[in-house]
Amino acid sequence: MTASDQEPEGGRAPATAPDPHRTPWRRPATAPLLAFAAVCAALFAAVALTVSLRHGAPLAPERAALHWSAAHHGEPLRSLARALTATGSGAVPYLLAVLAGLLAGRGTAGRLRAVICAVAVLAVGQAIRYGLMELFARPRPPAEDWAAHASGYAFPSGHATTSALAAGILAWGIARRTRPAVARTWCAVLALWAAGVGLTRVYLSVHWPGDVLAGWLLAATLLALALFLDPFACPAGPARTGSAPTGKGAP
Repeated sequence: MTASDQEPEGGRAPATAPDPHRTPWRRPATAPLLAFAAVCAALFAAVALTVSLRHGAPLAPERAALHWSAAHHGEPLRSLARALTATGSGAVPYLLAVLAGLLAGRGTAGRLRAVICAVAVLAVGQAIRYGLMELFARPRPPAEDWAAHASGYAFPSGHATTSALAAGILAWGIARRTRPAVARTWCAVLALWAAGVGLTRVYLSVHWPGDVLAGWLLAATLLALALFLDPFACPAGPARTGSAPTGKGAP
């Protein structure tokens, strides 16, 4: 028997080789997460206070943005904007949340738990957004300028909030599954998608820019706080051990 075939000291079998398709996930530290959430929440509060003190009346830059967008509703840009904005609500964000859970979880039970947590974060974010819209009751831009259907109040933008939440949740699932370089690429793609959805709301003249900014800030705050659910969504399992692979020529 060669030295490589000998049993490890103490009779313990070596740990199974790590799964090459998974990358160790490092949960963000508590202090930076809380600081980021606090900054985003403070910025959201500042935007909300401005809207409240003005009783929903738009600022001069918001009026300028509306005038520009209303003058540039030509094709094919309008149809492209409508197609992109449609992905920011309805079933698409929830499908992205389900995909995030499937990527993040391990095993059937683990994936189910992760899916439930991901969908719950999105649903709670939606509920908070609805409550804030009713609270501030900011009117939308004039309906004659709209280039797409819209309903309800304006602040914060539902599409901007929902798409940013879905993008962040899916980014979490991807980061738990893939290598850091791949995860960063997908995070950039998802961020561009969420930004695009928010910008289409202004381009289609159904939201003021402040509504979209508030939606992004609200989503960022909720995503930072949601990361504290990571240990519950994907609890670390016990270290797995197993027999060492049998080498060629072993007895």
